Amino acid sequence: VQLRHERIGQSFLKRTRAYGKLILFGEHFVVYKVPALVGAVSAYTDCDVEFTSKPGLDVIDNRPAIPGYKVKKKDEANVAIQNVLTHLKFDVKERGMVVTFGGDLCAVSGIGSSAAQVVSLARGLGLATSLPLSDDEINAAGYEGEKGYHGTPSGIDNTASTFGGLLKFQRTDGDPIFTKKKIINPIRIVYASTGITASTIQVVADVRALKEANPGWFDGLMGRYLKILEQGETAVDTGDMELLGKMMDENHVLCQELTITCKESEDLVLAARQAGALGAKMTGTGRGGLVIALTPTVEIQNKVESALKNLAPQVWKTSFA
Repeated sequence: VQLRHERIGQSFLKRTRAYGKLILFGEHFVVYKVPALVGAVSAYTDCDVEFTSKPGLDVIDNRPAIPGYKVKKKDEANVAIQNVLTHLKFDVKERGMVVTFGGDLCAVSGIGSSAAQVVSLARGLGLATSLPLSDDEINAAGYEGEKGYHGTPSGIDNTASTFGGLLKFQRTDGDPIFTKKKIINPIRIVYASTGITASTIQVVADVRALKEANPGWFDGLMGRYLKILEQGETAVDTGDMELLGKMMDENHVLCQELTITCKESEDLVLAARQAGALGAKMTGTGRGGLVIALTPTVEIQNKVESALKNLAPQVWKTSFA
């Protein structure tokens, strides 16, 4: 009986899974309503919701994380969780609950761990109450949650977390526009942590300040980005890994000009390229977080992984296929 109950519990947890993401193209530009390309990774966060007889909210966070991440993000996480509860009309003063987060997605800047957390919470709340939430409704709840972490999120992270796959995403004044991309050849990725946790709200605000102080400069970057995106999407559509890697390198240059790279990410990008990556760039918020590298074969993927392990506290492999 115990094993059966455990299997049932695991089945329910599996239905709450929300995935991490890696941005191939479009950091920060996506905030300003131009398309970006993002891929969901297989690592996930899940969420168990248990209602209690006493009012109040108890959050148990069992997610793996880089040192200091959960401490630094705790206040933002509390706001994000409350945002989801409010959006879905749950009042813990009337009905208390214990919310437990788990899964194998390591909480680190750049992987979309905040989005995975709030999307899994929305799924968990729906299952705990038999609330028939569609993926669109879960995505909307995740977007509200992301405001706690990002202030003015683009919606790209929660959309990738909810729907999975490799997506072309565009923010609008209304609902976001996104389409799943068909992939001809597996896109093998190595991603590595700088070990630095950045404040997304602060970095986004800094980029916005640069844009407002020098709009002509930013418009120039935007024009270059849109050309990179066009060629990058063509590379995905045709399976041209050489072109895809070249465009990732060029997108990284734009991140440098946006002042969102750091020494640690630059060292990782260089090491990945020297180990045989076709392209490498920072991904996500920047000023820490993650670097991703495109590898054409399993052998080179393993070689790049080994090279980055000499520099990075954590390194992972994934594929978009």
